Amino acid sequence: MSSRVWSFTSESVAEGHPDKVADLIADRLLDAVMDAHPGFPRPRVACEVLVTGNRVVLAGETSHRLDEEVVEAVTRQAIADAGYGPGDPEFPCDGVEITNLIQEQSSEIAHMVVEGEEIGAGDQGIIFGFACDETAPLMPLPIHLAHGLARRLAEVRTRGVLDYLRPDGKTQVTVEYRGRTPTRVSQVVVSAHHRPGIDMATMRADLEQMVIRPVIPAELLEGAPRFLINESGSFAAGGPGADTGLTGRKLVVDTYGGYGPHGGGALSGKDPTKVDRSASYAARHAAKNLVAAGLARQCSIQLSYVIGMPEPLSLHVDCSDTNQAPVEALEKALREVLSFRPQNMIEHLGLWETRFSDTTLYGHFGREDAGFAWERTDFTEQLKAAALSR
Repeated sequence: MSSRVWSFTSESVAEGHPDKVADLIADRLLDAVMDAHPGFPRPRVACEVLVTGNRVVLAGETSHRLDEEVVEAVTRQAIADAGYGPGDPEFPCDGVEITNLIQEQSSEIAHMVVEGEEIGAGDQGIIFGFACDETAPLMPLPIHLAHGLARRLAEVRTRGVLDYLRPDGKTQVTVEYRGRTPTRVSQVVVSAHHRPGIDMATMRADLEQMVIRPVIPAELLEGAPRFLINESGSFAAGGPGADTGLTGRKLVVDTYGGYGPHGGGALSGKDPTKVDRSASYAARHAAKNLVAAGLARQCSIQLSYVIGMPEPLSLHVDCSDTNQAPVEALEKALREVLSFRPQNMIEHLGLWETRFSDTTLYGHFGREDAGFAWERTDFTEQLKAAALSR
């Protein structure tokens, strides 16, 4: 692979995309339950949301219920914060119909999650964490740039720079590699939701100058990349008013853009006893520390769990032949230095204190500006010492 030229593409979505509106509502409701019940026993929450037309349907389970008026207020505020404020022509936060089907958590599940005084895994699952040295946050370049474009769409819209933009949208970036080194961006796709009647040529020129070029470094745009901006033409009908959104349907956007493996479990709407969430954060933390320590240029970590048991069933490391120590030594170092038991992961990463709605947009990983504990590189020296010891 040292000289092969190849390409990889990742996508992101804007804050008003229907699936992200559903994710944001789910995480806001999770935060509200956590805020309302801060003591022991900690709440258990698995919230699912559907948004479509003028309806919001809430489902799932929780061990601690919220009052109906709180559920409605939190849901409407999340919709407003996603860009669909009072009186919005497509999905007004003050006009949608909310159906609350959230029920009490099964006593059998609640019993399985606690083993003595230690939390067991809240569900069965396989989980992956990933890191690589392509960017400063140790994320793959395609998803890093795609998220940057999605974030920039929101910035130029909310600041009034391009006041004709609406909240929905999608971005996509294709990066060309030589061997393991990203060399250029060959294609950029932006699909931007807008007010009716906007001239397409004007909007395409605006998005190239105000969104694409400020985000993607000029040196990566050498070689005449293709900019495909609203290629289907008008995108005046968008958001949940025009399409259906579901919690957990943007798993690849939430993680590594498809560059790293995914176990299949959604993150949003789940409390930290659910290993789909806590172990995904812990596995990212571990992979990032291995790469930051110089022990590999690229690292994927898989964990597996069974409900009720605290110890992971398996730990697997794959560095795609970029490792500077045997993989067996890296696995041994991870077991010695870090713990992947749910209670230890939650405590080390401060997950009971995390506001999970802060994770919903632009990916759960690589956002060093957000201050997420799983993005810290605080175990590099310990892992290096353990992996290189004889």
